[in-house]
Amino acid sequence: MSTTLPLSSMSLLSAILYLNSLILLCKLMTKVDLLPPSVKDLQFNRFFKNGFLLLARVIAVTFCVTLATSLAARLGATPMAAFQICLQVWITSSLLFDGLAIAGQVIIACAFAEKDYEKAKVVATRVLQFVAATQPINSLAFVFDGVNFGASDFIYFAYSMGLVSVVSITSLFLLWKSHGFVGIWFGLTIFMGLRAFSGILR
Repeated sequence: MSTTLPLSSMSLLSAILYLNSLILLCKLMTKVDLLPPSVKDLQFNRFFKNGFLLLARVIAVTFCVTLATSLAARLGATPMAAFQICLQVWITSSLLFDGLAIAGQVIIACAFAEKDYEKAKVVATRVLQFVAATQPINSLAFVFDGVNFGASDFIYFAYSMGLVSVVSITSLFLLWKSHGFVGIWFGLTIFMGLRAFSGILR
């Protein structure tokens, strides 16, 4: 016995779902301004500016990790394989609490929009206390990123990440030449440590 719905029943079900969605959309539009009054209110300039700052920061972060991978490859096949295993574990453990950073970012952004600075301070402190007690430097750096992104502090993080990258790249080259494989990881630790420090400093 077939359990699939006839085509007419499926069409009716789809129509009901679309109708429900339309009703919910109309109800939502009575509560919230979904469309701005004019194109000016979309603030495209602000989006492009912040997007460019975030892009600069991402390029700096990616360049440091890519450089570390390139330096490990020059040590030979075995060190490169070991580096890739370590890198995947490192990135995985770093991103475990990235969800916490996103949650903090959203709450703090809402608090700033409501000009509730005390709430923003409490959320940032609570998130950082939790991470500081349970996570290493990497997770601390990610949480600070989320907190400061929530405050729309893109200019500071773009410039600070550029400076961090310059120091980190120099450290990677120097430590790679003097300590090889171990030196690369010391360089990456300096990189993440400086990221966390720049967040603490802000």
